[in-house]
Amino acid sequence: MKLTQCQAESSRPAAVEAVFTPETPSTLEIEAAVRTLIRAAGDDPEREGLLDTPARVTRAYREWFSGYAIDPAALLERTFCEAEAYQETVLLCDIPLVSTCEHHMAPIIGVAHVGYRPRERVVGISKLSRLVDAYARRLQLQERLT
Repeated sequence: MKLTQCQAESSRPAAVEAVFTPETPSTLEIEAAVRTLIRAAGDDPEREGLLDTPARVTRAYREWFSGYAIDPAALLERTFCEAEAYQETVLLCDIPLVSTCEHHMAPIIGVAHVGYRPRERVVGISKLSRLVDAYARRLQLQERLT
């Protein structure tokens, strides 16, 4: 069976590849940095309640900043032509957003709305929320997210 151009493109999975650099600190380096921050806060990183905190923070940071391992363009590669005559704005509202301010490393919490006007092809609606999450899971400026 011969696929049309539209079918061939829409059956292609979006590639999401991790980004690792030689500058990425090791787990031990991250945990040492967290112990330094605990001392800077005025507490003792060897205190019983804080002994496992460096490892927990390391795991949390890997999750919170996992957006660096996602190629946002790859999320939008798979499109569909079934809606080629669709001319209206596609809008997804109230996407939960949790990010981290790059100036203060403080949380940014809110919702995002994404809209676009399709040109002959549409992207799966779930990809829009994944796109927001990929950018949110990086150090950000609120203004850049808009």
